[in-house]
Amino acid sequence: MRIGELAERAGTTTRTLRYYESRGLLSARRADNGYRTYEEGDLRLIQQIRTLQDFGFDLEETRPFVDCLRAGHSAGDACPASLAVYRRKLGELDALIGQLQSVRTEVGAQLARAEIETSAELPGGPEPRCELNWEDEG
Repeated sequence: MRIGELAERAGTTTRTLRYYESRGLLSARRADNGYRTYEEGDLRLIQQIRTLQDFGFDLEETRPFVDCLRAGHSAGDACPASLAVYRRKLGELDALIGQLQSVRTEVGAQLARAEIETSAELPGGPEPRCELNWEDEG
């Protein structure tokens, strides 16, 4: 298939496919007329790349998965190098989740402090909201 058909079937653009090619993730063959041609297996490569990118993997992190598919494996994550990328990504995600939980705790504490200070400054101001009082307001 030609580049336009591959792009359409993969749900991407020809520009993206040329970029993947420039990064060595996709290999085009050339027809006698000079047009790029691709095979069905190239569609699987692009689908693998796009799925991983949807999960937050950067383009270089997709390389082991692409290499695994090119080596003839039925899945891009059937190789040790792909599993290592998964493990590293999970570690990064766990660290980010920890950071976000810490920030959330701090923001919650700041909100509680601000609500108490605001209600104390306003005569007849609203009582500070807490989880126990929310039921009574509904």
